[in-house]
Amino acid sequence: MSKPFRFKLDKVLDYREQLEEQARGTLARARAARDAQAEVLRGLETRLEAHLAAEAESHGSANDMWLWRQYKDALSQDVAIARVDLNGLELKLQRCRTEAVERSRDRKLLEKLKQTQAKRHHDRENAREEKENDETATLRFKSHDH
Repeated sequence: MSKPFRFKLDKVLDYREQLEEQARGTLARARAARDAQAEVLRGLETRLEAHLAAEAESHGSANDMWLWRQYKDALSQDVAIARVDLNGLELKLQRCRTEAVERSRDRKLLEKLKQTQAKRHHDRENAREEKENDETATLRFKSHDH
């Protein structure tokens, strides 16, 4: 009867799988935050474009022009801030992506080691059983000769 394979680093492999899952979760949250910020930026840019298009149509009083300029400046500033925020989220997303790839690589490396050791164990056990069977057959053959 062959003894079962026992990987001595199973706990480490479990831990690396857990780290990989955490990295994937962080990556998903970073992607969602980046996508949400991109949507905010698109909305602000659309509002600014609509506001700039409205300028051509309105020739109101000086107060209206002042309000129009103030709103345009505020929208332009909001767009600039949203772009900076989006760039920051893009960098964070890239860091999270790199982290997830590293965690995955670490886990795969350990899984490969486990597979290699399991195959080696299986081959050794098969060789041991084959040797035992050969010895048993030899003993039976010798006992039939006498």
